[in-house]
Amino acid sequence: MLHSKRILIGISGGIASYKVCEVVSTLAKAGADVRVILTEGATQFISPLTFATLSRHPAYTDRSFWQPDHHRPLHIELGEWAEVFLIAPLTANTLAKLTYGLADNLLTNTVLASACPVLLAPAMNTEMWQQSTVQRNWQQIKTDSRYHILSPGAGILACDRVGTGRMAEPPEILAYLQSLLYTNGKRDLQGKRILISTGGTREHFDPVRFIGNPSTGKMGIALAQAAIHRGATVTLVHAPVQAELLAVLPSVQLIPTITADEMHQAMLSYSPEADWIIMAAAVADVRPAKVHPEKLPKRSLPDSLPLAPVPDIVADLSQRKQPHQRLIGFAAQTGDILPPAQEKLQRKRLDAIVANPIDQPNSGFGSDQNQAIFLNAQGHQVRIPPCSKLHLAHQLFEFVQAESIHRGA
Repeated sequence: MLHSKRILIGISGGIASYKVCEVVSTLAKAGADVRVILTEGATQFISPLTFATLSRHPAYTDRSFWQPDHHRPLHIELGEWAEVFLIAPLTANTLAKLTYGLADNLLTNTVLASACPVLLAPAMNTEMWQQSTVQRNWQQIKTDSRYHILSPGAGILACDRVGTGRMAEPPEILAYLQSLLYTNGKRDLQGKRILISTGGTREHFDPVRFIGNPSTGKMGIALAQAAIHRGATVTLVHAPVQAELLAVLPSVQLIPTITADEMHQAMLSYSPEADWIIMAAAVADVRPAKVHPEKLPKRSLPDSLPLAPVPDIVADLSQRKQPHQRLIGFAAQTGDILPPAQEKLQRKRLDAIVANPIDQPNSGFGSDQNQAIFLNAQGHQVRIPPCSKLHLAHQLFEFVQAESIHRGA
């Protein structure tokens, strides 16, 4: 999703500019073609040489803007060249200029001379962020479909203040850039409410031992990211997942669960309001018939473990599905993945299913990549070769949308 992509990065004056070093370095190592513009204020925090080194290209400043050594005006050349434009950190000053279409430096002139999607990642002191004028500008620019936003988070700031104003972290920025490169900024899920489950449930038989599986929740998190980037409102019901993985979803409603029973209750509770329901979690099929309230000594562990069934979440969701809703399941399989996925699709009356192999390299549980076969109730199949889970998530949304259009939904 990044190789040979043309990414323009604008940096305005703020201490958070140090975070952009990781963004530029990661993009360049992935094969993207990166160009960097620094405002005069940005050069007081970080050297253009730093970004020139990380991007493998000269970094531009206002001094570059006024030097007559380009065949065409630099802001025109860069604006036409870019496929996506990131501005991070976005200061209150640059935000005001963008809101009113002002252009008094290379960065703001290039914004006006470009037509690609622009991703904005603000960073500033909490008091500055909360000023009514700043908030008015922020709300105004959000109405412009060209601009995509990563709202600042809360935490301790460089001024030692604890509050809102922290710039989004590099992993969140990188994922959004990849989405914009894939979708070209379209918000085709605007107004959709999407409910997603993810992670592997745990069925304890004492406080420290449980029946589980290797699911990390990465696929469901990628689905949530892709949906948010396409304009949807997302609720994510998750089994135990590492906190740093969930940190990239600040605008997603997170519902934590542990057991299949808890996930069952949460999914049924939130499903009536959803337009699409995607069951990406790896849910246990059985649980210990008896749960011990205290840790069993090793000598007391049973030779056999009686098991009991857990609720079939997908089957119950299918029975309650409303006509306008779409229900998508996952089938993690080994060997020939197609027949069991087809059987599950029909038996549970799903609108679509994702069959993905867990016995192939760089696929399935724990991997950052995946591969799959998409199937829908009309018999349409699409084979997805190995790709990032975010890329696969975008392709799944397009597959489901095409089926919905065909059905007139």
